[in-house]
Amino acid sequence: MAKTTVDSGGGLPAAAKAADEMKRELQRAVNSIIEDDNYSLEANDRAMQCLCALKDLKLKPNFDISTFSLSLPVPPHEFVCPLSNQLMKDPVVLASGQTYDRLFIQKWLKDGNRTCPETKQVLSHSVLTSNHLVRKMISQWCQKHGIELPSPSLDENQDIITNADRCRLNSLLEILSSSNIREQKKAAKQVRMLTKQIPSLRAVFGECSDAVTKLLNPLLSGNVSNHPDLQEDLITTVLNISIHDNNKKLVAENPVVLPLLIESLKFGTLETRSNSAAALFTLSALDSNKHNIVKAGALKPLVDLLDEGQPLAMKDAASAIFNLSVVHENKSKAVSEGTIKVVMKKIIERILVDELLAILALLSNHHKAIEEMGELGAVSCLLSIIKEDTSEHNKENCIAILYTVCYNDRTKLKEIWIDESTHGTISNLARSGTSRAKRKASGILERLDRYVSLVHTT
Repeated sequence: MAKTTVDSGGGLPAAAKAADEMKRELQRAVNSIIEDDNYSLEANDRAMQCLCALKDLKLKPNFDISTFSLSLPVPPHEFVCPLSNQLMKDPVVLASGQTYDRLFIQKWLKDGNRTCPETKQVLSHSVLTSNHLVRKMISQWCQKHGIELPSPSLDENQDIITNADRCRLNSLLEILSSSNIREQKKAAKQVRMLTKQIPSLRAVFGECSDAVTKLLNPLLSGNVSNHPDLQEDLITTVLNISIHDNNKKLVAENPVVLPLLIESLKFGTLETRSNSAAALFTLSALDSNKHNIVKAGALKPLVDLLDEGQPLAMKDAASAIFNLSVVHENKSKAVSEGTIKVVMKKIIERILVDELLAILALLSNHHKAIEEMGELGAVSCLLSIIKEDTSEHNKENCIAILYTVCYNDRTKLKEIWIDESTHGTISNLARSGTSRAKRKASGILERLDRYVSLVHTT
């Protein structure tokens, strides 16, 4: 028979005393779970650990309870979502290449953000890709440390749609197909609210071929300007249903959608115009849609919206312009529609610098864009941003643009060389920038060395 260790105080055996403490800890953990609807995963894991320890104590008489620690291991930082600071349940990859927990990055995107929370990079699309490798590594780490692996949260598109909600939406769409403007306005407001509050309802629009056309029927009469509130509700609903990935192709290819979105970019309330831009950004996650949106004539009104300088609308317009310009064939159109002039003006005014530098970098390999940048004082502007901005990503974009400019327009080398002689801006970045910034800065310095040698020999 195994010996029972007795504590030095002459009371309960040490194992029994430790078991009592473990049971009290288990009770505290269970109480916190029962009493708090938003109980933490840590409480759940702590309860599981207590149960495991008590089980081992029961089944293994020689189990040394003193070796069991209730302190939860700290997960590696790559397993923790930057937005929640919690162990990820369902890791997904954003367009920037960064990994987040699905639930939290979806909320970030739904709140209207168009950039990566970590890198501040403007997103080329909003599609989330499951990171199976990180999920597997988290699973292995949890098993090693005796922690229950968190179950992935359901994607919003997997939510159950009740028959009542489906019938309500269909009845509202029928009202929108009628000719009673007063009832149409009420129905439009309700559909807008439903597609925002019940994301799963967005999928219903993909089940009926004429649902989108019914939705937009009140705007097809040509009297849009007479009812700006109706227009705003319906365009915002288009934005809501476009967030559902399976709707993007269906919505963009409906012959009435793009013309109405572009018309609403030009005429309507500020929110209508902003949400039109946001809808185009969302729809342009698909490359095929990028072509169709530009072909329909969206770039010019987007540039005009950006130029007007309304804070609510500028960010949505900039995000849409960036996304549409990712496709090589669209870059010429973006440049010809005056994008460079407007973007440079805003950057010089230090407005939306992060987003607009990303657009400038994207278009900087176009010969006409380089010419315009040179005429608009881009070199001195970009050098000043490198000196004053604290964002490494912005500095990287600036030096990448300067690299392209000085390799395609030798007349700008003198301006860069004068600044380098005085401030050492490029040299500093070559020493302390990101790896990409260092490469670009070193390339410019080599070019400057050859330029200086050529000047001295002539």
